[in-house]
Amino acid sequence: MTTSAINNLINLLAKLPGLGPRSARRAVLTLIRRREVLLWPLAKALAEVAETVCTCKTCGNVDSCDPCYLCADQGRDQALICVVENVSDLWALERTRAYKGLYHVLGGTLSALDGITPEDLNIPHLVERAADPAVLEVILATSLTVDGQTTAHYITDKLHASCVKISGLAHGVPVGGELDYLDDGTLHAALKQRKPL
Repeated sequence: MTTSAINNLINLLAKLPGLGPRSARRAVLTLIRRREVLLWPLAKALAEVAETVCTCKTCGNVDSCDPCYLCADQGRDQALICVVENVSDLWALERTRAYKGLYHVLGGTLSALDGITPEDLNIPHLVERAADPAVLEVILATSLTVDGQTTAHYITDKLHASCVKISGLAHGVPVGGELDYLDDGTLHAALKQRKPL
């Protein structure tokens, strides 16, 4: 049997994405066995994040300062704003090192089923940012779900008066993808967005 402190830690870890009760128990046992090199540094890092991390008022990223390190970087292209649903999408794009502009995190997508309306998302601030004459293009990097595309269409309508170029990410066959393994929607998008070689 385990103590309530250990059970509490297992229950908290089991709430994390990708960890169920069994994985959480294994993680807790590893932390306990490697207390000096894992448990104490993890506890310190969690406390530091809890005390210092905030949401950037400009773009919606999370960082230990406001504005975040991306918004404060004057070397980034101030004429581009890439709109993403969540911070995890921002981090995914940053990992590619292919994009050097600014970001805007919506905080989700419009969803009639979940009751998420435009007022629940960070859309009004995006409209304000896009009205800045320095901004020349807004890239809509929403997901290819019904909710993601509905959100992209809504934002396009809202930005119509700002006279910025509005673009979206290309859709189609992934690098290294074999046609036989792709779903019909991806193949359809790839055919519609074909380009000359």
